[in-house]
Amino acid sequence: MKSGEINISDVKVSAYTIPTDAPESDGTIEWNSTTLVLVTITAADKTGIGYSYADVSSAFFVEKNLKKIVLGKNAFDIPWIHKSMHDSVRNDSDSGIPAMAISATDNALWDLKAKILELPLALLLGKVRDDFQIYGSGGFTSYSIDRLQKQLGGWAEQGLTQVKMKIGREPEKDVERVKKAKEAVGKNCELFVDANGAYNAKQALEKAEQFAQIGVTWFEEPRPSTDLNGLHFIREHAPAKINIAAGEYGYHLSYFERMLDAGAVDVLQADATRCGGVSTFLKAGAVCQAHQLPFSSHCAPSLHLHPGLSLPGFFTAEYFYDHVRIENMLFDGVAQPVNGALHADVSRPGMGLEFKQQDAEKFKIFG
Repeated sequence: MKSGEINISDVKVSAYTIPTDAPESDGTIEWNSTTLVLVTITAADKTGIGYSYADVSSAFFVEKNLKKIVLGKNAFDIPWIHKSMHDSVRNDSDSGIPAMAISATDNALWDLKAKILELPLALLLGKVRDDFQIYGSGGFTSYSIDRLQKQLGGWAEQGLTQVKMKIGREPEKDVERVKKAKEAVGKNCELFVDANGAYNAKQALEKAEQFAQIGVTWFEEPRPSTDLNGLHFIREHAPAKINIAAGEYGYHLSYFERMLDAGAVDVLQADATRCGGVSTFLKAGAVCQAHQLPFSSHCAPSLHLHPGLSLPGFFTAEYFYDHVRIENMLFDGVAQPVNGALHADVSRPGMGLEFKQQDAEKFKIFG
């Protein structure tokens, strides 16, 4: 071994499917379970963990295609490993399943590097803040009005100052549901809505005007993230008090640049479980800062906490109900909200998480 090299000795991948506590839906799809793909990487007797919320196919992809690329590499050479993984998927596409496989692997590499150095990832990256503002996210279209109000109102009572609900499955009912949600959270809590691309552009603009009168301040994916012209149109014509947000389906850095160049959003979102891991998430945050717009993380709050603390333009993080439930169930070291924010435990190395293998075993479907 050359001086300064700490070679990776083992890579493992597994997948776990966890049922939801009730049927869930948004404006375009329905689901009753969530799958977590977990990658562990070992070097210098330390093991880093990374994950994605993805189909089990991403676990197969890590095992068959990425593992051989990572094994034997210097654990500190994350840019080289990241590039090698991306180069290897040229004929398979750098989006979807391969992107989520790369993301889980890259996340494990960053956790490993910080653990080898015996540092929390936030200190390794360098902090610009001590806390990480979150918004409670749920309010599924499958929920009754009673459950919708209890969930969103409960977050407001816990001190969260921002909450988000799903809309778009039955557009004719959306305005009334939004009114009921706003009643539950009160004047001191911002209400966000997420259509998951369910509206057409004119319909979305009409809804934006109605939502603004109720007090909504964030309208996520009124059109699909692929429709940059539609998002730009809505952003240009929507009431000034409503921010248009999108970006969660960005799988590579060039997509975020195109979205920003198109003037499609007021707030850019990125997801380190999809976009290429912490490596690309940090770059997306820098590109967003260059455009002088706020940046937000999508889902997986425990994964985004440490990198989010290092980004000057970071605005708020999605505290997604399903993922919060899973992360509290399957990991030790999960940060809990205090006054609407998360704080990293800097006494723990890496991302501060340890996987509870025994508790997870009953959900295991691969590995």
